[in-house]
Amino acid sequence: MNSFFKISCFFVLTCWSLFTFGQTSSINKKAQSAYENAAKQLALQNKSQAKEELKKAILLDPAFATAYQQLADIYRSEKRYKEAIPLYKKVLQIAPDLTKLTLFGLGESQLAEGQYQEALINLTNYNTENLPLKSREKVKKYIQNCEFAIRYNSKEDTQVTKLPPSINTPDDEYFPKLTADGKRIIFTRKSNNQENFFESNFSQEGWSTAEKISGSINSDFFNEGAHTISPDGKYLFFTGCNRPNGMGSCDIYVSKFERGTWSAPHNLGAPINTKGWEAQPAISSDGRTLYFVSNRPGGMGGSDIWKSELSADGKWQTPQNLGDKVNTAFDERAPYIHADNKTLYFSSEGWPGFGQFDLFRTQLDSTGQWSTPTNLGRPINNNYDQTGIHVTMNGTLGYMASADSTGQLDIYSLNMPKPMQPIPVAYIQGTIYDAENKKPLSAIISVTNTQNGDIVYLNDSDYEDGQFIATLPVGANYAVHVQKEGYMFDSKQYDISNTELKNEVFEGSVFLQPIRSGSTTQLNNIYFDTDSAIPLKKSEAELQLLLKFLQLNPSITIEIAGHTDNTGNKAHNQRLSENRASSIANFLRSKGIPANRVISTGYGDTKPIGDNTTVDGKQRNRRTEVILR
Repeated sequence: MNSFFKISCFFVLTCWSLFTFGQTSSINKKAQSAYENAAKQLALQNKSQAKEELKKAILLDPAFATAYQQLADIYRSEKRYKEAIPLYKKVLQIAPDLTKLTLFGLGESQLAEGQYQEALINLTNYNTENLPLKSREKVKKYIQNCEFAIRYNSKEDTQVTKLPPSINTPDDEYFPKLTADGKRIIFTRKSNNQENFFESNFSQEGWSTAEKISGSINSDFFNEGAHTISPDGKYLFFTGCNRPNGMGSCDIYVSKFERGTWSAPHNLGAPINTKGWEAQPAISSDGRTLYFVSNRPGGMGGSDIWKSELSADGKWQTPQNLGDKVNTAFDERAPYIHADNKTLYFSSEGWPGFGQFDLFRTQLDSTGQWSTPTNLGRPINNNYDQTGIHVTMNGTLGYMASADSTGQLDIYSLNMPKPMQPIPVAYIQGTIYDAENKKPLSAIISVTNTQNGDIVYLNDSDYEDGQFIATLPVGANYAVHVQKEGYMFDSKQYDISNTELKNEVFEGSVFLQPIRSGSTTQLNNIYFDTDSAIPLKKSEAELQLLLKFLQLNPSITIEIAGHTDNTGNKAHNQRLSENRASSIANFLRSKGIPANRVISTGYGDTKPIGDNTTVDGKQRNRRTEVILR
């Protein structure tokens, strides 16, 4: 895990250096000798032998305060806080004036063990010293954590459940990421100090026994982990460290799942990667924004979260720091952007929390600003490390990695507290085909919120199988457009303004007609008021789609065909269909399309495609078609 997690080394030198200052010798020569031997072992980075020598010194001289202090400092450096606490207390009992660092070491250890009241007292007493700036900032942060944890109160009923042995083992498991359907999980497992990717699939029997992912991502000589997977499960962005083609200590790579296996990893290169440390990527659901962690210059301090946008020419732009609304002077890590493209979850040791790294949530507002991060609270966070989270499309279920009292990381599922949930997202899962030969096609899919005109999804279907997954934040009406050169476009409409549709999966196939005389497609996102022939503003995306189609194909002529249901008298329906078709043709002419390229015809209720005795049938009959002439 150290390949991807930066370890804070604050106070390491000062707390391990009592051999050179602040020490008191033992009157027992054998104890003093053991103590000096421990110093030599520490100089050789042999902490295990140093601990044995210090234990011997204490056994020979139970009043040897400096030996207790040194042994406690070593345990604390190893995050064995429970063992460090009684040793620090012994120092305060034997020689309370030995060094003020005893108060800090004890306070930090108590905080790490969730003993907040006791930690607050010791850290507050230590904070009276004339401390260097970085020391003062660290102690201030620890005191904030104690005060936050003591006053924290929530009535949210959150259940946190450890995933089964088919996923969790005696090794460390972390960074869980799932596909949109929630039935496939990819995570990092660390075994014998080697990190690789494993995956498990969910069925009626539960999670299958995790196995290494196929392909050439995993290696025997380098560490791979800290990843993100696209909603369709086709692209894996991940961290690779010390690879031969790397630019820095750790870089971000991408691999594609094709022909049943993962392709050879591709280094994203500059400007994403630098000579420094880049890790822990998170890709937006539309694949156009990459969030990641870096220690590059220009940040807030420590490791920060950055983002880069994908330009129209397919190049990643210069990364931007998320700023002090997200990043702190301490370390942030493990960003995860939900499929709503507005809610960001991340892990931080800088914002007030319960001890070490906690999970937080922030959201983009209408002005593009991030909200002040909110701690996800207990029992999601605790006094141990929480190192990353994934939240399902509908926002109700999360998967996270959390450490236990031994420091081991495992993966847990949890029901997300309502205040911490993202905007619910439904999704379309479809396949694009050629309508004549039924072969899969790679086509451009765009999804537009018809209320505000925002494009919420823009991507290509897979060139191998024609598949795509487009995410749809619940609470709006959407126009879905499919385009490919040489083919008629396709237009569909999805109304998911009802929040009850947050668990909905829209599945279907799209058959694109090759461009030739007689080819027909339907405009499903042209809207009129009752008995009106003027398109409503929310028809703008559809009208622009049709305009662009004609601009890209300057040699074709089209007929705009208006249709109604059989409600009312035939003469009225005929006039209404003619006027509606004419209004669309007039729009196109006003944008520069020659008049002889656009014909408008009204058919009234003479060509129904649905049953006029049903509501659904009537709705199908009220349509506008585009026919190539």
